[in-house]
Amino acid sequence: MFLFCLSLALPAVAQQSAPATALQSEPASEPSSAPAGPIRLDVVVTDRSGKVIPGLQKQDFSILDNKRPSNILSFQSVGGAVAVADPVEVIFVIDQVNTAFTRVAYERDELKRFLSRNEGKLAQPVSLVFFSDSGTQIQSKPSSDGNFLISALDQNQNSLRTDRRSQGFYGAQDRLQLSLKTLFGLAAMESAKPGRKMVIWISPGWPILSGPRITLSANDAKGVFNSVVHVSNALRQAGITLYSVDPLGLADSGGLRTTYYEEFLKGVTSPNRVDLGNLALQVIATQSGGLVTYGSNSIVAGIDHSIADLSAYYVLSMQPAPAEKPNEYHLIEVKVATPGLTARTRTGYYAQP
Repeated sequence: MFLFCLSLALPAVAQQSAPATALQSEPASEPSSAPAGPIRLDVVVTDRSGKVIPGLQKQDFSILDNKRPSNILSFQSVGGAVAVADPVEVIFVIDQVNTAFTRVAYERDELKRFLSRNEGKLAQPVSLVFFSDSGTQIQSKPSSDGNFLISALDQNQNSLRTDRRSQGFYGAQDRLQLSLKTLFGLAAMESAKPGRKMVIWISPGWPILSGPRITLSANDAKGVFNSVVHVSNALRQAGITLYSVDPLGLADSGGLRTTYYEEFLKGVTSPNRVDLGNLALQVIATQSGGLVTYGSNSIVAGIDHSIADLSAYYVLSMQPAPAEKPNEYHLIEVKVATPGLTARTRTGYYAQP
């Protein structure tokens, strides 16, 4: 039986004048509290084949908060014939910590292929994040020029992990902590910007570290629960929807790794119900309203599948319900009246008294 002690640091952002900005961290022990104001929901509606459906109206939607109806305070349809009213940014995270060197090279080649299409003219502004254990860098200004971004990609050098324990349990723990620090830092930086952000994390995911041999003490469980609450609040406040694109391709598509995260998708209501699997990349992505893509030898196909969500979506808002205790979990469900259509958005929030 393992005793797992998790000590996460929640990052602040260090502003620099260089082309890329470093994400740095400082300690924090409690999750950030969510504001009492309206909750924004970016909603994608698909049919049974997965095709994105535009053109719906406010009356086509309903919101349930913990199974109870909640009023739709505001509604906006985006895409199709409707112009985008607020900014949208796409952020690619090139994960050099959780991906083997040979696959990182493949990630970069595939990303170049995506950026070079249409003579480098991109539909949305794009930022690049280079995530490595030697320091994570984010391009300080998004660009719609794919050729400029390819140049930035070429200037960045691959960074291999230097931790020689990376094949064992403690190395996996290090990768988990590094990954979450980077995610928190990115959310902190993006929270100052308006609009919707699509973060596409190209990675097989960080270690889940859950199973019969891993046990959390009461203090560990409290820390993990605080981290779950923090990441939920941070992504929502930053307007981030997270997407996971697996670069390992067909070779690993039938393994347990690609489905095990589904065991942890249910919202966590208290520390005694938490597991480290609740902090998996694929879990966080699904709960934010994003997609998990694997089983393809084309990263570009996974990116296209993710970005299709921007072709048509709906922005709804709701008032959070009053809570009886701090960090009270509330399940969110958005329903569409038309049979055969499914709405996808973030799956819950943590309310405060």
